[in-house]
Amino acid sequence: MTTAAVTDPGEQLTALLAPGGRLDPYPHYEALRAHGDLVTVRPGLMVALGYEECDRALREPALRVQDAESFDLLHPGWRARSSLRGWTESMLYRNPPDHTRLRRLVSGAFTPRRVASLAPAVERMADRLLDRMAELGAGGAPVDFMTEFAYRLPVGVIGELLGVPEDDHGWFRAAAADVTVALEGITKPSELERADSAMDRLSAYFAHLCDLRRGDPQDDLISALVRAHGEGGDRLGGNELVANLVLLLSAGFDTTTHLLGHSVHLAFEHPGHARRLREDPAFADAYVEEALRYEAPVQATSRWAAEDVRLPGATVPAGTKLVVVLGAANRDPRRFPHPERFDPDRGTIQPLSFAAGAHFCLGAGLARLEARLALPRVLRRFPRLAPAGPGRYRDRWLVRGHERLPVVTG
Repeated sequence: MTTAAVTDPGEQLTALLAPGGRLDPYPHYEALRAHGDLVTVRPGLMVALGYEECDRALREPALRVQDAESFDLLHPGWRARSSLRGWTESMLYRNPPDHTRLRRLVSGAFTPRRVASLAPAVERMADRLLDRMAELGAGGAPVDFMTEFAYRLPVGVIGELLGVPEDDHGWFRAAAADVTVALEGITKPSELERADSAMDRLSAYFAHLCDLRRGDPQDDLISALVRAHGEGGDRLGGNELVANLVLLLSAGFDTTTHLLGHSVHLAFEHPGHARRLREDPAFADAYVEEALRYEAPVQATSRWAAEDVRLPGATVPAGTKLVVVLGAANRDPRRFPHPERFDPDRGTIQPLSFAAGAHFCLGAGLARLEARLALPRVLRRFPRLAPAGPGRYRDRWLVRGHERLPVVTG
């Protein structure tokens, strides 16, 4: 992999966000890192690239997530976009005390005990999908791993947790891909229009499911959140209820989908590791952690400084937007020697792929469980699994992953 030429930080950031940069961001990270691990792009905008800098930024209470207040300052008129309004109603774009309240209501579904109890369901779903892949791949026919497994498994798991009927899973992938465009920042109006349409459709869908659960509660997360909303007070507002269900669905499978895709692609590039996964499923623990480090499904997040904040090497002035580049932190050579090398045996890894601090991803344990159980199963079922032509990456920076990954099952 070649390193992009060192240029002005603003020019390098622009190149990173261009189509070519989005497809391969890592050379651009290193070009930015040449300016330091905490870089001022221009007044009001900084980029954190180092592991320590990003970790500290994610844990610093005075560095707040972008919320409605910050959008009002940075992007007047944003409230005309239903996708942006929807995300700011979710805990993803809320700060304490609202974030604390919303997270507490949802966190019970993601305790280590609850996640571990889903293992039999994950294994059952994975085996069923592998049966389907075997049928589709009979006679050497190519199968798109992303469509037939990497998407279907996590959407099935989060669907069961939420209480979403399986018959409705088919259209979620496209809707989630469209609605998460709004998380990339203020982008092309045509893309935001698709995001608005997807948010409107998903919001209407979950509002309808919530109405059904009010009359017929089930043992699922939707019913639990409907009860929290019905208790009144400041527990859970109506818009918050729907927005957080959209978040849980989208985040619940999108990152896991791309973790699975990256992991299989890396197995093709490292057949020795693939063999170890087949022979020793316990190796999946280290393999998944290294896959998360090497190819973080979520490449970046952002914060804004409510006051001057001292981080290693520099102060983030009040009012500054800070882009926290998780994908660069995971390849910080100060933390990970030879970071360009995929090495599950490197020891304690602890990537920042699921962020850190108050906004650490609630579904991190579930994503890890699915990948650790699924990968050895895939490779044992299809010991001659191989690429069937080149894959194609999504034209996105924030959520990095494959659009297609064609395979032959053997």
